[in-house]
This record gives sequence, structure tokens and C-alpha cells, in this order.
Amino acid sequence: MNPDPRSTAQPLSIATMLTPAERLRVDAAGDGWYRTIHRDSVAEVVQDLKTQRAGAVVLSVARCDSAERSAVAALVREFPRVPTVALLTDVDRSAPQTMLSLGSTGVRQLVDVREADGWRELRNYLLTTRVEDIQREALGQLAIDLAGVSHDCWLFFETLFLVPAHVCTVRALARRLDVLPSTLMSRFFRAELPAPKRYLAMARLVRAARLFENPGFSVANIANHMDYSSPQSFGRHVRMLLDMTALELRETYDGRGMFECFRSTLILPFLERLRRLRPLAPTWGSPKTREIFH
Repeated sequence: MNPDPRSTAQPLSIATMLTPAERLRVDAAGDGWYRTIHRDSVAEVVQDLKTQRAGAVVLSVARCDSAERSAVAALVREFPRVPTVALLTDVDRSAPQTMLSLGSTGVRQLVDVREADGWRELRNYLLTTRVEDIQREALGQLAIDLAGVSHDCWLFFETLFLVPAHVCTVRALARRLDVLPSTLMSRFFRAELPAPKRYLAMARLVRAARLFENPGFSVANIANHMDYSSPQSFGRHVRMLLDMTALELRETYDGRGMFECFRSTLILPFLERLRRLRPLAPTWGSPKTREIFH
């Protein structure tokens, strides 16, 4: 049985533009599963996306009048990888036309919550955003590539793509895996593999490349999302790993392309060595390790 997501991860933050009555109902439906940031305009919602306060958007059909429609279209265009949901709680005379207009803005997900099942549908849809799609794609392919590796080897790679963005050093990664940093590094060295630091750094660039698919994010926004100390620090990181600027990264790779770079340089050439690798201390199954996704 899957564990209750409320006990294993921070709630997803949702930026909303809703009526006062809808705010109360959306809050009640998300009890412990997600947290809401209620706004009065699309412009405020966009600001929440840029500052990493929100990972998804819920817009009321009743609030998306002609004055906001162009702003909704711009939001969807500038942040195509951010899930945006239209919420229908009532049908008045203008609702059918508004729904048609929302479709023309690019909003593809409409949830009708006039029935109880609608609230479950809304919650389930939003919770699928907890793990970004590029992370799911990466782990799906790695599960095929790394078939036959030890359990703790797989746990290392799974953790690379599931830990929060602020886990950006080998020391922090080792803490999540309940292994000494020196032990982790020495086992990769003895196996004649690239250093764990390089695996972590390249995995972070996969996430960054997916964020770059949203034209609304600047380099500074992405540096903030990925918990770099500054845009300059992010730029130096990209230059060191790929010998290109952050803007060239945006022009060269999308998320999938960056993952293929990760795979072709760090996985495929080393498959036999990875199958012999036991990177973690014998205590990999301790309670601390089981908290890696917190």
C-alpha cells in the first residue's frame, strides 16, 4: 500500500484565482495534501510562479472574464510545463462561453466540482505534479538501463532525481543516503566511475533544462528555483559542466535532451561497472535513509 503523501513530503503549493466561496472549498479539499496561495489577478499568480512560491495554478471559470483572458493566455504560453486547471463550481448563462474562451487560451484541464467526485479529481490531478514529469521520465528510462544493479545503487540514482533542489552537494546527498561522504566518493573512485558530484550536478541540470522550457522563467528565476546562490553561480556551474553559457543551455537542450546527455555520458559507457557498484554503507536501510524524500 502506498504511504499517505501527507506524511512523506512537503505539500504542493497552488496559486489560485478564485471566488471567495471557492477559496474555502478548495482549501477544505486540499487539507494536508496541498497548500493554497490565493490571489486576485493572473499577474499575481505569475509572480508566484517566478518566485517559486507555486508549482501549479487553479483558475475559477467565474473569474476568467474577458479582462483576464489575455493574461491567462500569456500565462499558459509562458509557462507550458506548469499545470493550469480551470475550476467549474456553478453554471450561469456566461459559463459555457467562458469555458470555450478558456480553451482558446490553451487551458486544457477543466475540473467540474459540482459533484463530490470532482474534488477528488482535482486533488488527484494536482498531486501528480509533486514529481516533475522529467523526473518520472528519467527514472523510467534508468530503471531499464540499470536493470540488474544492486538495490543501493538504484537508490543512489533514484535519490538524484527525487531529492529537493536544495540538495546540491555530495555532503547533503550523502546525508540523505545515510552514508559518509568519504565512503560514497571512495566507492565510485574504486569502481573507476565518474564522481558522485558529477552525477548530482548533471541531474540538477536535467531539471534546469526542463524549467527552461517555460519561456516565462529567466535565468535568475531558474537559478532561484534550483537553489543556486546567484545567477552567476548557476552560470559558472553550466560552464564548468557543459562549456556553454546558461542561455546556450536554454537554446541547446530541453529537459529530455539534457537527460539524454546525462545518460550518454554517465550511464551507458559505465553499465558493467555500475552493475558491480555498492555505493552505500550497510546501514542504507536505516530510518534516516527512509526519510530521503522529506
